[in-house]
Amino acid sequence: MFRIVKKQRLTPTVTMMEIEAPLVAKKAQPGQFIILRVDKDGERIPLTIAGYNREEETVRIIFQVVGSTTEMLNKKEAGEFIEDFVGPLGVATDIGGLKKVCVVGGGVGCAIALPIAKELSASGAEVTSIIGFRSGENVILEEEFVKSSKKLVLMTDDGSYGQKGNVTAALKELLEAGKKFDRIIAIGPLVMMKFVVDAAKPYGVPVTVSMNPIMIDGTGMCGGCRLTLVRNGERITKFACVDGPDFNGYEVDFDEAMARSGFYKGFEKREREKNCRLLNAN
Repeated sequence: MFRIVKKQRLTPTVTMMEIEAPLVAKKAQPGQFIILRVDKDGERIPLTIAGYNREEETVRIIFQVVGSTTEMLNKKEAGEFIEDFVGPLGVATDIGGLKKVCVVGGGVGCAIALPIAKELSASGAEVTSIIGFRSGENVILEEEFVKSSKKLVLMTDDGSYGQKGNVTAALKELLEAGKKFDRIIAIGPLVMMKFVVDAAKPYGVPVTVSMNPIMIDGTGMCGGCRLTLVRNGERITKFACVDGPDFNGYEVDFDEAMARSGFYKGFEKREREKNCRLLNAN
């Protein structure tokens, strides 16, 4: 069992928790993830590590309530426990030798982007962060990004906070103005990462994307998290849980990944509605 040390609601649908997990906190690195179960009968869900404190032996997770399991997790309070918290899993983000980096985060993906921006800043790299949200009420982690970035551009789709527009528009503006980056690291919805890659391609800037496909066991055995890379005309199958979650954005078949990501949306909706009815009945 793993104790919830802290719980904070960041927006009406996004929650941050700090979990007491000494062994995970000891080894965790930016870009890695964990798999948890809320209770012994619950499903396994992956969540990317949004931060860690080795001294306090805690790991931070930030999640959006989108399905039955995240709904159940969100009902938990500080001082309560969750059943399983396994990790760190996956390959940490490679930031070696990078001097000028653009970190692009979209929505809850900003929770994954932040520890990478922090690590880059601590290593002496010049970090430009572009973060985007649907509206001002959805903005998270702004102050922490300010601390970890030489330049922060905050975008909202409706213009209610920061600049109006999406992260791709902000990235294009910087590139067109002659801004140079050793690498762009993009984390967020698949369609956002696809368009970030398209925006960077004319300028030849390497792009790393963080993939979060359907995942079950987190060890490469189930094959649920497979995705296709296209390299020199050859289609190559990789598994996000053991080969990723970071990949060369120019190689990812985003259209296939987006099609696969929608397979279970109907099931997830039904399960969440069922779970909500059960919770309300209690």
